[in-house]
Amino acid sequence: MKLAKVIGTVVSTRKDPGISGFKLLLLQDEDPVSRKLGGTVVAADAVGAGIDEYVLYASGSSARQTEVTRNRPCDAVVMAIVDQWSIDGERAYAKFTGDAGSDD
Repeated sequence: MKLAKVIGTVVSTRKDPGISGFKLLLLQDEDPVSRKLGGTVVAADAVGAGIDEYVLYASGSSARQTEVTRNRPCDAVVMAIVDQWSIDGERAYAKFTGDAGSDD
């Protein structure tokens, strides 16, 4: 799995029927320690991710292991939306801030 930020969407009006119905997201790899940005990839969205969210994605044959992408021509799939990560016991990123249970 790799960590990436959703930076956009990809629209395709003509495509193979095997990927019909997929929401396609443009992802930019990110190193969770240095926060340096890496390359980009287009991935099928299996979890309903949105712009500016951090996600975990799989590529290669692993991308065809989700319920949404099984046996379909897919090379990358978003399979989780990241809520937070910690490094050396310190929170490095949190999607939500504020009181527990709050979505602000």
